[in-house]
Amino acid sequence: MIFKGFKFGMLLQFAIGPVCIFVFQVASLRGFYIAETAVSGVSLIDGIFIGIATLGIGSVIDKKNVKIGLRIFGAIILFVFGLSIILNQFNIIFLPSLNIHNISKGNNAFSRAMLITFSNPLTIIFWTGVFSAKLTEKNMDKNQIYLFGFGALLSTVVFLSLIAVVGSFVKTFLSYSVIQILNLMVGVLFIYFSVRMLIRRKD
Repeated sequence: MIFKGFKFGMLLQFAIGPVCIFVFQVASLRGFYIAETAVSGVSLIDGIFIGIATLGIGSVIDKKNVKIGLRIFGAIILFVFGLSIILNQFNIIFLPSLNIHNISKGNNAFSRAMLITFSNPLTIIFWTGVFSAKLTEKNMDKNQIYLFGFGALLSTVVFLSLIAVVGSFVKTFLSYSVIQILNLMVGVLFIYFSVRMLIRRKD
């Protein structure tokens, strides 16, 4: 059951989002080990989200007004991060605490990765739906659901660690100017994700 959850989670990982991009950026600027602390932060929040979903608490926030509020909250976080990253490339410090070049310690990457992951708490609703479907379609019991969720969480750790490895090679082989262009692209993508989160069809 853990392997089934792992396979399902790996499929989801290919829907590249801001978390994956952030881990890649940290690895390209600060190396693999600092990026792994970011992976730990992501995994912690994902684990909490999956745990909440297995308990069925996700249904509590599956209400229109709550979902809209969470969506706005998440969009603001991503927009601020994206704008800060773009301005940093022109030596304009928008928010010093978010300056990617200030990430010199693992705890900085860890906390920022947690914040970016937490910017999409609607993930809880998604996992609640997945687990509900598995309970009914596959006749899984609660213990199997826990193992499935653990497998899905494990896929996050493995996939993002691979992204960190790739990013660390970028740091070694690419020039500073190329990395700066990549950072600009990261900032634009963050803003894109924030705008998409706001204008996405309300459900």
